[in-house]
Amino acid sequence: MRTRSLLAAAASFASVVLFVGCSPQSQEGPNPAAPSVSQGKTASMPSTGKTGHLRLAFVTNNAANFWTIAQKGTEKAKAELKDVDIDFKIPGEATAAEQTRIVNDLLTNGLDGMAISPVDPANETDLLNKAAAQAVVFTQDSDAPNSNRACYIGTDNRAAGKQAGELIKKSLPNGGKIMVFVGKKDAQNAKDRLQGIEDALAGSKVEIIDVRTDDTDTAKAKSNVADTLVKYPDIAGLVGLWSYNGPAIFNAVKDANKVGAVKIICFDEDKETLAGVKSGAIEGTVVQQPFEFGYQSMMKIAKVLRGDKSIIPASKQIFIPTLLIDKKNVEEFSAKLDKLTK
Repeated sequence: MRTRSLLAAAASFASVVLFVGCSPQSQEGPNPAAPSVSQGKTASMPSTGKTGHLRLAFVTNNAANFWTIAQKGTEKAKAELKDVDIDFKIPGEATAAEQTRIVNDLLTNGLDGMAISPVDPANETDLLNKAAAQAVVFTQDSDAPNSNRACYIGTDNRAAGKQAGELIKKSLPNGGKIMVFVGKKDAQNAKDRLQGIEDALAGSKVEIIDVRTDDTDTAKAKSNVADTLVKYPDIAGLVGLWSYNGPAIFNAVKDANKVGAVKIICFDEDKETLAGVKSGAIEGTVVQQPFEFGYQSMMKIAKVLRGDKSIIPASKQIFIPTLLIDKKNVEEFSAKLDKLTK
């Protein structure tokens, strides 16, 4: 999660990045750019080399449209794997308690492997460790580095935050006040993205005045933006860290008739976000590859269960690259996304 200089090669990079998991190379091992230092604890995994039927699960951290793309990835994995079932689980509420219920049900019914995006890593460590004692556990999208998870697969969120921060600086060359919006500040991806933005903005004239949370309530997400526009009439920029925050910001700004007067920078490839980028109302969005989260996590967990642990790097982190989408490359990206998710 790169600087604006990447945009010069956006067309070719988008083609490589978006479909990296569909190539034979991407299925063989981790991203070579992944760091070599492991943050997770060392723990023994359940016995591998299993034969016969496998039951895998992919557990999201909320019900955002972002996850429908990840589900397409799990469906592709299921079509390629032999004798494997994959349960795609979306919590009714974006809470640690709801994820705990889902995970416990999966374990009770016999689970071999799971990829989960923890809502609250610190308070779910015991849950993840319990699951890791019975099944191969990957984290995806948001990590829990202090748990016994076998591997994290997803975005380098701090790098993605820096990428967004560079766009913020370019969009506000004279500086100004900005507000940041996210579902939960405790999620590891939210913390890392915010840290990356702060890293990029260090020494600039851009000031983050606050971070507003919404508990993944889309109505609250929009009202948070509307309240900000009223309370801070001199606000220069609005930044959304999670996928639904982009549309929430976009629509609140439209309602306030401030399109163009306030710069919008966000994450992910929600259709409304991409429409805002196309119209010029949104400066840009840092997109991940949720399709790859779904596809690669299921493929790699299955390999581990069949006895191939070599696909887990020493760092226990496999990073999927991000791409900055703006008005120059949004049409091409949207077309490829539509083709991928049909």
